[in-house]
Amino acid sequence: MLVDDREDNLLSMASVLEPDGYYIIKANSGRQVLKLLLSDFDFALILMDVQMPNLNGFETAALIYERERLRHIPIIFITANNYGEENLFKGYRAGAVDYIYKPVNPELLRVKVGVFVELYRKNQRLMAQEQKLVAINRSLELEINERKASEEKVTELNTQLLENIARLESANKDLDLFAFMASHDLQAPLRKIRMFSDRLLANPGEGLNKESRLYLSRIQEVSRRMQDLINDILRFSKISVEKQPFEAVDLNGVMEEVLSEMEGLIREKNAVITVDKLPVLPASTVLMGPLFSNLISNSLKYTKKQGEPRIRIRYEEAPVGSGVNGREPEIHYGRIYIEDNGIGFDQKYAEQIFDMFRRLHATAEYEGTGIGLALCKKIVEMHKGFISALGKPGEGAVFIVSLPLQESRKDKTADVQPGLPEENTN
Repeated sequence: MLVDDREDNLLSMASVLEPDGYYIIKANSGRQVLKLLLSDFDFALILMDVQMPNLNGFETAALIYERERLRHIPIIFITANNYGEENLFKGYRAGAVDYIYKPVNPELLRVKVGVFVELYRKNQRLMAQEQKLVAINRSLELEINERKASEEKVTELNTQLLENIARLESANKDLDLFAFMASHDLQAPLRKIRMFSDRLLANPGEGLNKESRLYLSRIQEVSRRMQDLINDILRFSKISVEKQPFEAVDLNGVMEEVLSEMEGLIREKNAVITVDKLPVLPASTVLMGPLFSNLISNSLKYTKKQGEPRIRIRYEEAPVGSGVNGREPEIHYGRIYIEDNGIGFDQKYAEQIFDMFRRLHATAEYEGTGIGLALCKKIVEMHKGFISALGKPGEGAVFIVSLPLQESRKDKTADVQPGLPEENTN
């Protein structure tokens, strides 16, 4: 959907996008947007002007996202003004995923729209696969419970179910690979932005006034945050696609390395961290470091403005059940607790904080990309473990990582799959 109160701007953007075969709907006001969204149309993306009479772009976005069924639609704001950080954050809090400045660069517009449309198409395919899987599960349950299907029929349906699960996993891997490649390709132009802005700021003879230098500093700060986001997406996608071999890992050594690498941040926060003796367990050496690094960074990030940050890392073994009817005993788990005295959180958000891009606080208050805890969850699940959180506003948080203390028989030999292309960090 294209939204602008000027017809010439709508025609200009439509002329850029129509050759790519998109189905475009135009609106010239916030109210018209809301009316159109009441229809059965589903939009891959909304490109919306900020300055409009009656309802501006920010207000329209806020009204759109009040409706649950519309919250999945990304919004790119188009503006002729270079807003300060406060207004930029206002736009992002209203639901914006990006800004495009006028006069609109046709190639930039085409590329950005292409990325979001492709993500929408892949998401639709994934949802269709999930719906098929649910339908097959329901069909299988009805066959077993109501018709007492023959063993051959059950086997056939199970085979179909496994095939659909395989297709669903393949679709998930394709989506992860797409996210990796898209993020990887964004790094080159971002590095140039940072390099050229660094050169301008480093050379006082360029004749830049105070306001220009301020804008350049803001460009650097936004570029840095975007670089952090891209790097986190790359790490998440790489972990999702690759499988790592397991070996006996001494978590005490892992924790020592993590705390050594974070020594500067710990000293800056004046934090006190105590660590109990941790176990040796089967795990990926490559993944244990990022797991605990993200969890400790999270505790250091959400500290109170007053008082000394304290983090305690302790360990206990969970009780194990005995085998039943000659079967193997249940898997024995070890629990690692990361406890802090920070700002905490409302327990009703305990599951949501592990979702991708989920943030309970504005970026202006606490920096971050909203990927760290999602990455932790992915790593723990790859180890057949569990992660949970307990919190209370103003009273700190506790993250509990439960990992198997031994491998199950079927996991004794870990498959190692070829990884993604190496990330270019130059």
